[in-house]
Amino acid sequence: RPTYLATSLWQTSFHCRTLEIKAAFGRGQLQVDDVSGKVAALTQSTPPETLNMPRSLTTCLILLVVWTVEPLTAAELPKFRTQEIDPHAGNVVYAVTTADVDGDKKPDIVAVTENRVVWYHNPDWKLRVIIADQTDLDNVCIAPHDVDGDGQIDFALGAGWLNGKNLGTLQWLRRGDSLDDKWHVHAIGRESWTHRVRWGDILGTGKPQLVVSPLNKTVGNGVRVLAFEIPANPKSDAWKSTVIDDAQDSMHAHWTGDFDGNGTSDVITTGMHGVFLLARGRDGKIIKSQLGTGTPGEPKATVTGAGEVKVGKLKGNKRFIATVEPMHGNAIVVYTEPAAGSSGSLWTRHVLDETLKRGHAVWVADIDRDGSDELVIGHSDKGTGSLTGPGVFIYDAVDDAGSKWEKHAIDNGGIATEDLICEDFNGDGWIDIVAGGRVTHNVKLYINEGK
Repeated sequence: RPTYLATSLWQTSFHCRTLEIKAAFGRGQLQVDDVSGKVAALTQSTPPETLNMPRSLTTCLILLVVWTVEPLTAAELPKFRTQEIDPHAGNVVYAVTTADVDGDKKPDIVAVTENRVVWYHNPDWKLRVIIADQTDLDNVCIAPHDVDGDGQIDFALGAGWLNGKNLGTLQWLRRGDSLDDKWHVHAIGRESWTHRVRWGDILGTGKPQLVVSPLNKTVGNGVRVLAFEIPANPKSDAWKSTVIDDAQDSMHAHWTGDFDGNGTSDVITTGMHGVFLLARGRDGKIIKSQLGTGTPGEPKATVTGAGEVKVGKLKGNKRFIATVEPMHGNAIVVYTEPAAGSSGSLWTRHVLDETLKRGHAVWVADIDRDGSDELVIGHSDKGTGSLTGPGVFIYDAVDDAGSKWEKHAIDNGGIATEDLICEDFNGDGWIDIVAGGRVTHNVKLYINEGK
């Protein structure tokens, strides 16, 4: 009776795994289809004659392996290897993003702290300072873009956060003479309580604008969502701003992208009144519509509505909206598109988890390459569930409708997540995760090792 040892298991195609087999009579590789669990191919690298064993034993090996190998299920996710990029980037790592800072075609990691913006070079993760003590405290949000059209990445930065003045300064960061020099800071404008910045052509000019959402209202009817246009000479010319919405009392985040698939940029906002879409009509005017209620109740910040927001897709190209509810809340929520012909415009609300504390980060990405986006979630305080956190967690859809999801821990307790983002950092085709910590002060990379 032959015995064998499966020494390695890896992904060889979209639906196929390979087992490396070592037995007393030879070695070989067995490919198993993930969906059916059936043997797809067997190759023998060391024939039984080499070890003076009968060929008939090879058949026994095949039968044994067929009965012991099972297909991967929807609940299985790739393993992640954790690497701490920086144990103490600052007192608070307010934001993280990715950009090819040095032009080597590899995404680098960028982190925003209260007084600095730094970047870590891929793959040695050497730290370089972009700015330090050059803005009003605290820096709070960042968005990469080639502002001056020189082919090199720049950044828009929001600062002046919670310094007793809530200045809400906006600036463009332009690189110095070398990558080791501090970058230049150019003023864009001001909006009190500036909290998030994203790029998107919401005005339809053909060039992206800097879309800004403050936390609280200060002037006019409510929180002003602004679009700042890049001037002809961004070093010296004023940036024109346009108010695209001003009808909410409190807001926490926004998303930019082509939401409805018509080739134009849209904005989705989240705040104490719920989830709203801002889209440009054929006449160029911004049309506002509500997509989700958020946590229901009498409107009040941190009690009702929604906080973080991203847009993803399920199998079959079905859209969904992922939120943390309410602002700094305990609930992970997914909104799925209403059925065609149904009355009303509100999307269907699915509460996936209510055990977080101070949820503050959400991203969507196809982590396991199954054709459906997963949710990557971070919260900064210890929660109430069996996976208390704080940390980084993945929610994986177990049905094509997006109504049922399973939770998986990537980092349970090792980072008080303030922000996170997903990107393939090593070019292996598997999406990785980077997160920044609040009270843990750190920046951590989670490398997706595939199936």
